[in-house]
Amino acid sequence: MRPSRTVARAALTAALALGSLPGLVGSREPSPEMPVEAAAFRQVILATLGNRPLAASASLDAVSRSDGPLGPGTSFVDEATTQVAAVDRARVSLPTVPAAWAWKPPKYTLSGYASFYDYGTTAMRDVPRGTTIVICGAGGCIQRIVNDYGPSKAGGRLIDMYRPDFFAICGCGWWSGTTWVTVKVY
Repeated sequence: MRPSRTVARAALTAALALGSLPGLVGSREPSPEMPVEAAAFRQVILATLGNRPLAASASLDAVSRSDGPLGPGTSFVDEATTQVAAVDRARVSLPTVPAAWAWKPPKYTLSGYASFYDYGTTAMRDVPRGTTIVICGAGGCIQRIVNDYGPSKAGGRLIDMYRPDFFAICGCGWWSGTTWVTVKVY
């Protein structure tokens, strides 16, 4: 006679439960705590500065060899009372650097309308992705790298910009949707 599915499931569950018990699979109880024997330890003597011979420290330190070690009766010489011979040092001439800097000349310059959108990219249709550009508007200039294609020629826009970038160079109010820009392509 064939057992029912319920009986088979119960038997399988019982077998799995018995197999997962630790006592049945050979695990043991942890061993009792035993004290560590004193013979396992040995004495370690650390040499400190107080009981180390001076000759050993002087042989390791080049500064100690230069004038000798300092002792309890050593006196210090005040630098104001000693005369130091003037050393003739070489004169170094530094190049004159202009106070201002300038952009390197761009490959070419484009002008047109810019708009914004919220995707965090700078999109131009006339230059390949990865090109460094400087976008200048009425409010200032920013440098960005083109990382998307667009806008379409039908829209009449030159560049689509990330919203914070757009308003950084726009010099216009929050209600503006486009602004005239000059794009320098490097």
